[in-house]
Amino acid sequence: MYLSPALLFVFAFTVWPLLRMAWMSLHNWSLISPPTWVGLDNYTRALHDRQFWVSFGFTLKYTLIITPILIIGGYLLALLTSGGSRLRRVTRTVLFTPVVIGLGVSSLLWYWLFSTDFGLVNAALGDLGVIAEPIVWLGVDADRSNLAIIASVVWKVIGFGMVLFIGAIQAIPTEVSEASVVDGAGFWQRVTRIILPLTLRTVLLVTLLSVVGSLLAFDQFYIMTAGQPQNQTSTSVFFVYLNSFPYLKLGYGAALSMILALTILAFTVVQLLLTRRSHA
Repeated sequence: MYLSPALLFVFAFTVWPLLRMAWMSLHNWSLISPPTWVGLDNYTRALHDRQFWVSFGFTLKYTLIITPILIIGGYLLALLTSGGSRLRRVTRTVLFTPVVIGLGVSSLLWYWLFSTDFGLVNAALGDLGVIAEPIVWLGVDADRSNLAIIASVVWKVIGFGMVLFIGAIQAIPTEVSEASVVDGAGFWQRVTRIILPLTLRTVLLVTLLSVVGSLLAFDQFYIMTAGQPQNQTSTSVFFVYLNSFPYLKLGYGAALSMILALTILAFTVVQLLLTRRSHA
């Protein structure tokens, strides 16, 4: 009886949609015509779809670049701001504030900041003498667009990981830290020998959350680049959206979603195995 509400919630919002998506992926369905059974044809088509692999590869590249930045940066910020002093509390609040801003609003803000003619980024670089002419950050060069979006996402998300790391660091008994100080351990010795091992499970959890969020990236790319140039900045979810709604290929979009879901499941299993190993 206690578990039934949770089980009903999981079934209604996770299991049933997943089963429905799997059913859709085995059909050819355009919303304006009845679904027809095609079996695994949508998956075969995905395996031979060059644009899908371009989008999937770009998503993995984005994930590989941004994940270390968020994890290492968030952990360093947590080390600097963990504690009860007023300055550290204020700093934590300032760094966490972008987290509560909607991703769409944040993307629009950074779209303006990276504007070629009116953005503050080009203005600042020009005043510092770094550039002689304004740079087109978004929609022309894929790597440059990727770096601009990474900057906007790091600004927004890094505070979330920092707060989780702070919670793990502050959960370490003060007696442990005080004993290491008495034994003559320096700051970085305490970090590498005590703090990091005791917070490793949280590091793995935040890494998984970061990887899943990056693999599901959509809003920032849709708003800031719309997949340009030539769909080179089209993420996997953006490609699923294009096929499912503008092109009305719901069956194919469902198959792409299943492939992406299985990829995320693989990362989750790896994280669970690493967590179990670290706990042991």
